[in-house]
Amino acid sequence: MYQKHDDAGYAQASDIQHTLDCNDITRRDTRSIIFHLLYAMEGFEYDASLDSVVDNFNKGFDLDIPQDCVAVRVTRQVINQRDALDEQIKPLLHNWRFERIGVVTKLILRFALWELNQPDVQPAMIINEAIELAKCFAEKDAYKFINGILDEQLNRMGYKKEEIASMHPDEQETQESEE
Repeated sequence: MYQKHDDAGYAQASDIQHTLDCNDITRRDTRSIIFHLLYAMEGFEYDASLDSVVDNFNKGFDLDIPQDCVAVRVTRQVINQRDALDEQIKPLLHNWRFERIGVVTKLILRFALWELNQPDVQPAMIINEAIELAKCFAEKDAYKFINGILDEQLNRMGYKKEEIASMHPDEQETQESEE
């Protein structure tokens, strides 16, 4: 299980104990594992099986990520739905081509949109976690781009502008202090 976390709350690979109990780690840690698995699969251009990538993580980082844990199941679903998720992203891009989006940003968007498509979701939590992943792993200021895209998706899902704005209290305070 994870022990130490960076400033955003994500565990670093060197801080992981040997065995991961899927029921014992935080949602943030689970999201971190999912992101890293997605990134590895993207690096292999989806030619490797997810099972072999998980095995490589287990051997390379001296872990024991079970093949049936929620992180692996969600990763598999995001991978299987990546083409549909990419098609869901494209209309949200204003004055951007999909091909211009960085790999990490694209993976975070896929993952967040997949989560938003699930029943009984908490959009504020999903957006905030996507922003935190972007702050840790994506290009500088990519979190702003991701926030805008996810806000647009929530708008298209029927959320009112006021509801979307209330999901980002920290951002509102920052914007008000900048004015």
